[in-house]
Amino acid sequence: MIDRSISFFKMSGAGNDFIVIDNRDGSLPVKDIPGFVRGVCRRKMSAGADGLILIENSDETDFKWQFFNSDGSVAEMCGNGARCAARYAHLNGIAGPKMSFETIAGIIHARVNPDTVTVKMTDPVDLKINTTIPLKSGAAVVSIVNTGVPHVVITAADIDAVDVRGLGREIRFHPQFTPEGTNVNFIAPGKDGSYFIRTYERGVEGETLACGTGNVAAAIVIAETLAATSPVSLITRSGSRLRVYFQKDGAVYREMQLEGDARVIYQGEFWDDAWADIH
Repeated sequence: MIDRSISFFKMSGAGNDFIVIDNRDGSLPVKDIPGFVRGVCRRKMSAGADGLILIENSDETDFKWQFFNSDGSVAEMCGNGARCAARYAHLNGIAGPKMSFETIAGIIHARVNPDTVTVKMTDPVDLKINTTIPLKSGAAVVSIVNTGVPHVVITAADIDAVDVRGLGREIRFHPQFTPEGTNVNFIAPGKDGSYFIRTYERGVEGETLACGTGNVAAAIVIAETLAATSPVSLITRSGSRLRVYFQKDGAVYREMQLEGDARVIYQGEFWDDAWADIH
């Protein structure tokens, strides 16, 4: 064993996978954190993940986090990451089954249930339903909402036929959404009252198996355009089901809650080989 090993949990929330590290003592032996994140989040060359979470001390809540996308960029919020962070904190005695923690998007409240984790999300803002944007293939009708991070939601006729990477990337970098860019979600109705969803995720720069804030964005658009009521059930690309609960007062959505699985896949220790060649 080497002196620089770093203990971590690998976790998955509905197929959205994360590396979680307890850094409450501030002893993470890494000078270039974005480079470290890029290194350890590589598939096949390291542990691989959609993002990395650092658990840190807070004077106001049970803990605070730093959340990084796999490209090393900082994200304001991540619903599935929040659920994994909550279960990690509960399993490691950092917090009880009901907890709160700090994020850039604000204080998040979470509850660890026997089989699922529920997080109270930030209230959505900047909702625009059925607006038109020009694309290479022609004008597209989309809905826009910020659920802690920006999202576009598009209804698809065939969810399996969608070019998530190509169309998602075009919209993600569309001039209308510069400079921050946007996440892009494609939705289609299922057979049991649920909805299928696929997501191109900013920062990962590709399709992920699930996106918590994307599911919340999709639920709002479904409620607005199809008069769906709480909870809205969505089937992610992993096959896992996420439920979005909300209250609606006129055109205002509040008390947004995201519920689903948060799994521990394994525990491990990083050697510096896992990121040493990243610059």
